[in-house]
Amino acid sequence: MIKFSCDSTADLSPELYERYNISRLPLYINLGGREYMDGVDITSDELFDLVDELGELPSTAAQSIDDFTRYLDKLKAENPGSEIIHFTISSGFSTTYNVAALAAKDMDGVYVIDSKNLSSGIGQAVIEACEMAARGMSAEQIVRITEDEIIPKVDTSFILDTLKYMAKGGRCSNVAALGANLLQLKPCIEVVDGSMRVGKKYKGKLARVLKQYIADRLANIEDIRPDRIFVTSAHCDPELVALSVEEVKSLNYFKEVLVTEAACTVSSHCGPNTLGVLFIHK
Repeated sequence: MIKFSCDSTADLSPELYERYNISRLPLYINLGGREYMDGVDITSDELFDLVDELGELPSTAAQSIDDFTRYLDKLKAENPGSEIIHFTISSGFSTTYNVAALAAKDMDGVYVIDSKNLSSGIGQAVIEACEMAARGMSAEQIVRITEDEIIPKVDTSFILDTLKYMAKGGRCSNVAALGANLLQLKPCIEVVDGSMRVGKKYKGKLARVLKQYIADRLANIEDIRPDRIFVTSAHCDPELVALSVEEVKSLNYFKEVLVTEAACTVSSHCGPNTLGVLFIHK
């Protein structure tokens, strides 16, 4: 048997965690002098309410080696005889992978995968791994195929409505954030080789931007696997989410259109009214 796990940055829905029996390890959120566990002590909606109330932006932190060790010991105790495959946010964004790898180093049957991704881009890889296990593949096979054939093909991008959260986290300069906001630019942020880069810059109302962004990302749809696509957002206007989902569904291509919300860790860095479509290339 194989037990799958990931950290809270995978941004799967409660239904998907249950469907695939995936365990989740929360990262830490710091705001207003308090430390919260992502998705346990605070939700993303509560996070943004606190940001409005306190007038300050949150920061995030990885688990400690002791935290990971206790978590992995608990998983092993709850799943006797099972091998464990744990996915982390990209090592380019956080120390989470390095800490998890150190904690698992002396544990038999525990594999830690650097997703080289974030949000439901991680979720795509985890679900693929779960489905490989259901087909009877071994843990070693799953790790190899996931790292060599799945992770490099995951396409993760999202539209930002504001750059101030990225600026706070050191992902862009305050000058760039101010300029983008003054010009009403909505940049597309892409994850490539485990790092973020700025893609196309859109201008205008967010609803129009999202429609154009989705058309651009799915323009070469024949190169995309039809199994599933995620529409993942952070504290986004429900009408904008519904519009985006309808745009994707109107193509009549994907077997599943999975709608999820970003948890606190990802939300802390991207800010409200962020939305992305995430899929896997053939």
